[in-house]
Amino acid sequence: MSSQTLFSAARPAGQFTLRPMLASDAPLIHRWVTRDYARFWGMQQQSLNQVAEFYQTLTAADPHAALIGCCNDQPVCLIECYRACDDEVGKFYPAAPDDYGMHILIAPASQPIRAFSWQVFTLVMDYMFSRPEVRRVVVEPDVRNEKIHVLNKRAGFRYQHTIDMGHKTAWLAFCQREDYQHALLQESQTMNTPSSLMNGTHLTGDHWAQANRMLIRKAIAEFAHEKIITPQESGDGSYQLAVPGGEASYHFRASRLALDHWEIDDGSLRKQENGRDLPLDALKFIVEFNGEIGITQALLATYMEEISSTLCSSVYKLQKNNPDSQALVSADFQTVEAAMTEGHPCFVANNGRIGFDAHDYLAYAPEAAAPVHLIWVAVHRRNAHFSSLSELSYEQLMRDELGDTTLEQFTAQLVNKGLAVEEYILMPVHPWQWQNKLLTVFAADIASHDIVYLGTGDDAYQAQQSIRTFFNRSQPTKRYVKTALSVLNMGFMRGLSPYYMATTPAINGWLEQLVAGDAWLNRCDFRILREVAAVGYHNRYYEQAIKGDSAYKKMFAALWRDNPAASLQSGQRLMTMASFLHVDHHQQALLPALIADSGLPAKQWIERYLTCYLSPLLHCFYQHDLVFMPHGENLIMLLENNVPVSAYMKDIGEEIAVMNPDAVLPEGVQRLAVDVPENLKLLSIFTDVFDCIFRFISAILHQSGTLPEEEFWQA
Repeated sequence: MSSQTLFSAARPAGQFTLRPMLASDAPLIHRWVTRDYARFWGMQQQSLNQVAEFYQTLTAADPHAALIGCCNDQPVCLIECYRACDDEVGKFYPAAPDDYGMHILIAPASQPIRAFSWQVFTLVMDYMFSRPEVRRVVVEPDVRNEKIHVLNKRAGFRYQHTIDMGHKTAWLAFCQREDYQHALLQESQTMNTPSSLMNGTHLTGDHWAQANRMLIRKAIAEFAHEKIITPQESGDGSYQLAVPGGEASYHFRASRLALDHWEIDDGSLRKQENGRDLPLDALKFIVEFNGEIGITQALLATYMEEISSTLCSSVYKLQKNNPDSQALVSADFQTVEAAMTEGHPCFVANNGRIGFDAHDYLAYAPEAAAPVHLIWVAVHRRNAHFSSLSELSYEQLMRDELGDTTLEQFTAQLVNKGLAVEEYILMPVHPWQWQNKLLTVFAADIASHDIVYLGTGDDAYQAQQSIRTFFNRSQPTKRYVKTALSVLNMGFMRGLSPYYMATTPAINGWLEQLVAGDAWLNRCDFRILREVAAVGYHNRYYEQAIKGDSAYKKMFAALWRDNPAASLQSGQRLMTMASFLHVDHHQQALLPALIADSGLPAKQWIERYLTCYLSPLLHCFYQHDLVFMPHGENLIMLLENNVPVSAYMKDIGEEIAVMNPDAVLPEGVQRLAVDVPENLKLLSIFTDVFDCIFRFISAILHQSGTLPEEEFWQA
């Protein structure tokens, strides 16, 4: 990306950028404005010198008053931006200081590109609203310019009345940020209706090509980082990756950053064979390079299905038109959660969700953010067990979660069936798990009344990034609920072990005491989200038949977790740490926008973040031999004025370990002790934190010009 780039965004046609117009652009612009199609621009009779002088004068007062838009580094449009109260249009209405106008001229097309004008138009609108000084965009198009009227109205402009500007009769129209966001939402809803997802219509547009481009870009970057493939440099930051055993090759520009991170220019990525461009096809890429990747024949088809599912998810997210990064700076906790698009940054096939059909995707995928009502069942204590922290009884938990009325209704169902209420435990189930697994795999248990269906709960939940964890939208300070979900994602089944549920609260209680008694962790304000209670159910048939580990032994369990929203103070907000790696559909990262909004210098902001995140992890590692799974989705950041002040660690019972087999641990906690070779222990920090988090944060800050990577690594 050029140092002169003001704004960039990915579109189906490629990578778009905006830069200031230069004096050397005048001949090109003159050729555009004097063409017949540009008659509404009003410069058809102007000489080259006149055009050059006009834009020299315009940009002398404001270098950003005239911009050149490029697609894949080729100039494709001219944009004029102005403050309405300083322009002629400001004489025709009471212009506000934060009203800004714009004009767009698209270059003559050598060959038509589908929806290109709309891609340019939204690029300019996104740029305008990325500027904090812009509240409203005003336009004054010639009444005869029917094509621009269509684009204006599609983008949410509200036409007011005509005005006589002397050289033209124009419409006066306005668009506020909310109008534009609403228009984009309408676009996405039109594209992402259930019918379009059911019949595949959403896969036939330009977003499919963009999704393939993004996934191949990620695959090349991560496989090169892992030394699986070796792109060859061809000079000036350009690289070539030859397809093994063939004549095709991939070409792209990239920056090589610290920790051998490959930052590939999305718009530069091409596939060619004998000088001919070929379509970018992610599935074909996996087939072409599987000799290097090394996936066995037994697993290759499943991996390719995960790749295909990841592409489908990407298309949905592109068409959904999530809030952009600037909007997420002030968005609420769950809006940010649902807007996350990438998943695990190091995994290429990171949105597999094998087991979900198209209906399930809309109902349960985190990015769909649909309300989910959990199913409740009663399970017999001969096959089930309940565990909790000492201060939380089963009776209190049920009253908290269900409320007295629903609890009485569920209890009455058991009584009416002639069942002894005291012999049963109530527990929530993911609707997909009930319909797709429990009704068949646990059919014998249902027939014997060891499992009794009770109905759905009253509260609506929202699936979190981990798919099987739910946030209560009806009562946002109530506990999280985590359920077993036998869906394959990122290589393993998202089950939940009933054996682990028996000791999960005890492990959380032990860790809570350790953190509370550690002065350093208290200074860092390091916090944990306790898993306060759990239920596990054992399918005795499968457990007797299968001696080793199996997904069939992890189909039926649930736990309840603390919710940080319950203790939120005025002026504080919560945000998944995954958002620090988030890049929106316009290729704008959220982290630089957060830092800018905080008012702190970037290095100081990062130092605050490291105090909350890295310092506690290092202390736990060296002082307690204690390690976590500290990836972005597993931490929730507490921010004040968009500055990190604390980190909440979650997924305690399943993910933590004490890397000392001789550690003295309380009963129920001993399973945490593991024997790890001394030379491998530090990988729990280097791989999980530096390679999977900091490598990407550093690149985002460096590429955005927020903080050079050298300064990040010195922080």
